Amino acid sequence: MPGLIGLRQTQRQLFRLTVLCAILQVLLLRYVGIFSGPQLPTMPSEQSAQEVAYSLLAGQGLVLKSVDVLQTLWAGYGEICRITATPNVSPNSSGTTSRTGSTAASSASTPQEVQSYILKLITPPPAKANNEGHTRKILSYQVEQYFYTTLAPQLPPHIPVAKHIASIHEPRPDGGVSMAMIISDLRQTYPVAGEKRDVLNQIQVHAALDWLSSFHGFWWPRIPTLNRSQLVRPPLQEVNTDGQDARHKSVWLNGGYTYLATRRTEYANLAADHESEWWPLTDWEKDEFSVAELVASVLEPKQEGWGPIEGYTTLIHGDVKSENLFTSKSGEEVVFYDFQYVGLGLGVCDLAKFFTCSVPLEMIVDDRPVPWELAMQDGEKELLERYWVRLKKESGMEYDWAIFVNHWEMALVDWLRFQASWGFWGNTEWLEARVRFILKNEKWKDAVTGNAMTAGLWGKKQLP
Repeated sequence: MPGLIGLRQTQRQLFRLTVLCAILQVLLLRYVGIFSGPQLPTMPSEQSAQEVAYSLLAGQGLVLKSVDVLQTLWAGYGEICRITATPNVSPNSSGTTSRTGSTAASSASTPQEVQSYILKLITPPPAKANNEGHTRKILSYQVEQYFYTTLAPQLPPHIPVAKHIASIHEPRPDGGVSMAMIISDLRQTYPVAGEKRDVLNQIQVHAALDWLSSFHGFWWPRIPTLNRSQLVRPPLQEVNTDGQDARHKSVWLNGGYTYLATRRTEYANLAADHESEWWPLTDWEKDEFSVAELVASVLEPKQEGWGPIEGYTTLIHGDVKSENLFTSKSGEEVVFYDFQYVGLGLGVCDLAKFFTCSVPLEMIVDDRPVPWELAMQDGEKELLERYWVRLKKESGMEYDWAIFVNHWEMALVDWLRFQASWGFWGNTEWLEARVRFILKNEKWKDAVTGNAMTAGLWGKKQLP
């Protein structure tokens, strides 16, 4: 028996020793992982915002000091963080590190003290076949990177946007993609956020209109220089292309995210809702096409050939609202951000959402409550004229007022079509009243129909 007891004690000791060795091995691996630091330039999906920020800043000769998560992206596709950094003053530091072609860096001067930046980290779920919403979001982040790396540096100082610092775009083993971008922190100069307020004050509205008219005016005469074969088409069309790397694409062919070609599901739901006041927008108006389809056909920028809005097409922001801007303390200077849906279009398409979602109603209408049908009021006209005059001055182009108003009214109808199929918010009483008035104008309808014929809508079984 004593021999058996001794054998059992020895077995217990060996078991304890084995467990201890396993624990030490795990701790050693963690220790090595912590101090080895993140590796440039890969960005596997499991990397944290801190690791990604460390890697990208190192490529700029900067040392990460802090990371604060500001918000998560829509549907859990990533996060936005505010990070701080200082110059790398290590004697052994050259200030630069090697990077692959997937990492782009700006030529911004090295800061001399702690600086604040914004990190946008995209870590989407695996690719979903034929999922338009998923594809739209992925493409939108790639479009935004292109804007900040290639187009934003061309803007003059009086049209401010955030400056690109560094970015990365990496394929993932699951077929998806991970992206990250560091840009300057706009709050350093423009400390007042629009946030989720329904409206801005009058000074801010005027400043926003001035920025938009300058932005649209700057790009208007430059649109012919864009290579349209590289423009990003509607999501489901884009995924069925010849497999061209999205990093070689530029901005959206059709700016914004509400246009009909990419909202056919919502349109079908509205067409099936015969109890909706706005169901007639989907009913046949001319031959087999509805008012909504006619308007969408006219407003659609063409990848090839000529279209009715060709001479007026510019680059639009695509998601103009108070949540996507900052202003100076006085409100007299404004800067927009969130360029996920920047692309070709009419400037008034940006204004339609802006007027509905962020302009105080008292700046647009004279009468309260808002009448059932409403023509253009003095306040609306004054704001549009402010934009129109500056747009022409910035671009050096001509824009007849009657044509401008016709474009504006089409943009209102198109924007209401989206809200009616998605959900109303903002100055909806004004928007609906204006569209009721517009749709009663038979001359307006005839003009839209004629332009749709010019756009080549006839002969098509459905919109592209």
